[in-house]
Amino acid sequence: MQKHIPTKAKAPTKAGGCARALKGSLSGCDQTQPAVPQGTDRATWGTTSKNTPADNLSSPPLCNPNATPAPGKGERIGKPVPKAGRRIPHLVEDNLTPKGASPMGATPRKGSFNRVLVLNQDRTPAMPCTPARARRLLSAGKAAVLRFQPFMVILKHNTQGKQPLQLKTDPGAKTAGLALTLQTKTGGKVIWAAELAHRTDIKHALLQRKAQRRGRRQRKTRYRAARFQNRTRPKGWLAPSVKNRVLRGTTWTQRLIRWTPITHLVIEHVKFDTQLMANPEISGIEYQPGTLQGYEVRQYLLEKWDRRCAYCGRDNRPLTSDHIIPRSRNGSNRILNLTLACQPCNQDKGSRTAAEYGFPDLQPSTLGLQAAAITNTIRWQLVDALKTTKLPIEYGSGGRTKYNRTQQNYPKAHWIDAACAGPSGEAVQLNPHQQVLRISALPRNNRRMVRPDTFGFPKGQPKGPSNVKGFRTGDLVKAVVPTGTKRGSWYGRVAVRATGNFKVGQRDGIPVRYLAKLQHNDGYNYEPITSTFLPGLKARVASAIC
Repeated sequence: MQKHIPTKAKAPTKAGGCARALKGSLSGCDQTQPAVPQGTDRATWGTTSKNTPADNLSSPPLCNPNATPAPGKGERIGKPVPKAGRRIPHLVEDNLTPKGASPMGATPRKGSFNRVLVLNQDRTPAMPCTPARARRLLSAGKAAVLRFQPFMVILKHNTQGKQPLQLKTDPGAKTAGLALTLQTKTGGKVIWAAELAHRTDIKHALLQRKAQRRGRRQRKTRYRAARFQNRTRPKGWLAPSVKNRVLRGTTWTQRLIRWTPITHLVIEHVKFDTQLMANPEISGIEYQPGTLQGYEVRQYLLEKWDRRCAYCGRDNRPLTSDHIIPRSRNGSNRILNLTLACQPCNQDKGSRTAAEYGFPDLQPSTLGLQAAAITNTIRWQLVDALKTTKLPIEYGSGGRTKYNRTQQNYPKAHWIDAACAGPSGEAVQLNPHQQVLRISALPRNNRRMVRPDTFGFPKGQPKGPSNVKGFRTGDLVKAVVPTGTKRGSWYGRVAVRATGNFKVGQRDGIPVRYLAKLQHNDGYNYEPITSTFLPGLKARVASAIC
């Protein structure tokens, strides 16, 4: 995430000059408009691919993206660093999407971006506004930037106007959908949408911690006795990887309640029938006896596969149990994932699946029930967490959500499922070109203290401090380098180095004296994405406009 703006200016002469140079680059912006060719419509000039810059999505564009800055006019040197809350045109325009440019490189459409979150002067939530209105408030000095990701402004006065606003949630095992819908006479209207991606590396991190602690007991370090009898699980205990999903959903619900005047909540209270997913023909009393009724695993496999190898078909030889999807590929120990294989076939198959080994018929299509099991586990935990907000809660089933979505001819997406959840999802207005904010949870630190080489011996220096010169890895920063090979403006997340030369976005080796912090790292990564839409949805919107 970076943007290189060529500069031509003198280097600052004092220690504070570098900081003052930053303010100059943030406040200076070339407003020169290119000449409109004769015979060209002014309304469409500047929106074609020829005149629209193909910049990176996360790069801060110029105030006028169609204009080419003249040498020495793109940056201004010699003004102080902007204080917190003051308007920074380059970054503000990047979050609000300037006129005539689209972050996705396409023609901008009205209402295709999330509304801007707004707080009153006393930090109470106000109704979100459109990017155009937020731009006018910032230009008039009636508001200031409070956060860049997600973009939020704070007013210099208090407002009293409130409207019915719903927060809808679609919980998921890997990704959860969030949608803010404004209730009108004709139904709900989505004004802000996001998809929350959960962490999937927690189990691996716990196994890594377990291995390191066991390794310490074998080395010449103080003996650490194994604990097993004094660890009891309290009532309502959840696995760490599952509990993290509940905490992430609760955290963002509480955040949006602090940032927006939400009147009530809607959650999709979904339940999966795992036995029906594995066997679509199951019914009645067949739910009670399990697959292994009257059998042990070994006896069941021998009778099921007629005491033959499932790959070569030979019998009268020692047979071993084999995972159709190996454990190293996230395969489970379910009986549907087990088969018989002779020793040569088992070793030759290795870590490949049965389909990759040349036997796709052995691999059932419904083997992954992990996501369904996680969703069934967290559904009541999320409801109990939402009840603590003291807001009215509306529930909806997964079937109701799918019915509402298909009746309105909307595509499948997590944030669209959230908008269509519950009885209030029967009539929801969606923009087919809606730009959704993808929120990804990030780990805090790396447990590894030093990097090993191929043979496992440490190489290089031990891990340095996580806080260097007031910066931490993941902070959102802006850097303006007046001279040298790294000359220009750089914007993005920083990776700190003990040497004082940091990495900003994809540019490495930028001195810390040129950096200004815009936002602290809050443990999440934010990335705008453009939703896909079905042809039927586009036709429906076109017919509604006509």
